[in-house]
Amino acid sequence: MAKTRIVLNRAGVRALLRSQAMMEVCEKHARDAQARLGEGYVVTTRRGKNRVNASIAAHSSAARRENAQSNTILKALK
Repeated sequence: MAKTRIVLNRAGVRALLRSQAMMEVCEKHARDAQARLGEGYVVTTRRGKNRVNASIAAHSSAARRENAQSNTILKALK
């Protein structure tokens, strides 16, 4: 068999990873996890140097305590 070589279009991949569509996908996953968490958690999205990012943070003191005791954010992402 002949070896196949794949060369990625680096500029195209970078544009895809930083696109608005990718931000919407990341935000949807974060919002789904936030819905499983309940009150006191916030979702933020940002466009970084290489790709878009979405994060979930415990905003209220009760949510911070709950996350510290049982790692609820990580469990909601599974």
